[in-house]
Amino acid sequence: MRKNLSAGLLMYRLHPQGSGEVQFFLVHPGGPYFTKKDKGWWGIPKGLPQEGEALLPCAVREFEEETGIRPGGPYLALESIKQKGGKTVWAWAFAGQWQEQQGIQCNTFRVEWPYKSGNWQHYPEVDQARWFAYPEAIAYINAAQIPFLDRLLEQLGYTSPFISNQNTKV
Repeated sequence: MRKNLSAGLLMYRLHPQGSGEVQFFLVHPGGPYFTKKDKGWWGIPKGLPQEGEALLPCAVREFEEETGIRPGGPYLALESIKQKGGKTVWAWAFAGQWQEQQGIQCNTFRVEWPYKSGNWQHYPEVDQARWFAYPEAIAYINAAQIPFLDRLLEQLGYTSPFISNQNTKV
């Protein structure tokens, strides 16, 4: 398992009211560290590949583990980005459906909180999921992941003003 590499999926849909607007499915990390962090902390469901696991199967597995939603292709390659901490993230996109009232189901992790307190607790890997339109998505997503949104829009045939220029908000 390489800790400086992860793979994820970006689920998208066209706005259900028929406006043609693309919406992006993003998740918020769970756990006590992220409780009061919102804008800039959302992202695509992603995770670390297991030993010998190819990146696309890893992305599919991680998406299902973090959301409880079984993704289905075809998958559009969105290439990779490098996050602030140096981690390289590879991503693919797929068209999918999810209703917010369904909620999400995800794995949990165990952490000592507060740190060095001896109090070990279980937290969900993901504590929220939502559909976002592009202007809102770029305000909430980890800034390093904005190129995934832009690349998807380009592949779907959208052009300016929907696409940001080098992470600049539109």
